[in-house]
Order: sequence, then C-alpha cells, then structure tokens
Amino acid sequence: MNLLELNHVSVTLGDTAVLNDINLHVAEGEFVSILGPSGAGKSTIFRLLTGTLPLQDGAITGAGQNSFAFMPQRDALMPWRRIIDNLTLGLEVQGVPRKKARAQVTLLLEDFGLECFTSHYPAQLSGGMRQRAALLRTIVQGRPVQLLDEPFGALDALTRTQMQTWFEARWQAARWTTLLVTHDVREAVALSDRIYVLSRRPAHVIAEITVPIPRPRLGRPICAQVHAIEAQLLETLLDQTGEKP
Repeated sequence: MNLLELNHVSVTLGDTAVLNDINLHVAEGEFVSILGPSGAGKSTIFRLLTGTLPLQDGAITGAGQNSFAFMPQRDALMPWRRIIDNLTLGLEVQGVPRKKARAQVTLLLEDFGLECFTSHYPAQLSGGMRQRAALLRTIVQGRPVQLLDEPFGALDALTRTQMQTWFEARWQAARWTTLLVTHDVREAVALSDRIYVLSRRPAHVIAEITVPIPRPRLGRPICAQVHAIEAQLLETLLDQTGEKP
C-alpha cells in the first residue's frame, strides 16, 4: 500500500520553474531516496509535503500534512533546552502532556544510545549524538512517514559512515516508511529500496532505480552489484550537470 503519491506535481517560484510533472510514490515500510543536481528542487518536494509551500499543480495523495515527521539538514536542537526537553518538543507541539511525552521518549533512549545524556545540553554532545537526538525527536512523533533532508550531510566522513551504519540497523528493525533527500550516491544505495533521480531544474524524474541488494549492506565489502548501481547513478547525474568526462 502506498502511503504517499505525487502525481504530475509542478511548482513555479517567481519566474523560475522548479518542478515539472513529478511522479513518485512511497509504499508502507519502504525506504525511498531522491537524488539530483544541486538546486533541482529536492527540498522543494519536502516543502510541499510539510505544507510550507502550497501545491500549485498536480496532486499529493495517500497522506495529509499531519502524516509527516520532518528532520532537517541540521539537528535544530534548541541550545537552551536539555536533551530530554529537545526530544519531547515535537510531541509537546502536538499537544501531548510533558509527562506522557517523556514516557514515550524514554522507551527509545537506549536504542538511540542517549539514555545517559538526557540532562546534557546540545553543546555537550558530539555531532553524531546530536543527529541521533534529532532523529529520535522525529521518530517518536509516530507519524506514518519520515522525511529526512540530508540528515548526515553536515557530519565528517567517519561520523557520517558510523551514523549511516547505526541508522541502517535501526531502520531494518523498525521499517519506518522513509523518504530521504541526499546528494550522497553511496548513502542512497546503502539505505534505499528505490531511488528516484531528478533532472536539472525544472526537475522531472529521469530514473527510478530499485536496489535489490540484501540487508544489511553497510559494514560489508562492496560487491559488484553495488558498484554497478552507483556507477549508473553517477553517470545519470553527471549527464545532468554537464560534467561527464
């Protein structure tokens, strides 16, 4: 069952056509990534889904605005709030009483490796732990679909790899329905069931690639099938940027 469908969605901002006839879907329990050149409109899709940008043309079906929990590129933790109070923020905004919100968060603390850091402030945590906190705050809201906008892009290479491996294990256990925006081809192949590739602006879908590789994928030697999918994605993206050798 598809929890989300975009059908013939187009967006123009000012005089700039950003999206042109976008069609994509995400099934329940599926992990889908969106790749594309910088400025192609990947984050614009998230703005449509979260309601910060009104839909102009086309249709979005299968999920309303309250169906999404959104994690932005930066962790967006409030520096003056302790970690426990950052983790409950999304639930409190929904109207969940603080005591009940803390009880819901507490159930996830150990799995996210944050059980010993609830009294800390964000500045006292490493970048990877801050991203874990931001992800827990997103997941605990219990929305049907998780929207992740380059969640590991601001991390250094080692921390990013560690976070991807950690996240893959949690996702495989929970099967959160997830839509990821990323510039990282390797990340998309490692985490996704399917990958949509967008063209240059005005963006349309130029490729939809299934990743039939058994999980877990990270922490293992990279197989020929992974190399082949990554090469296909890179070639498609380079064709769009005009940088193909």
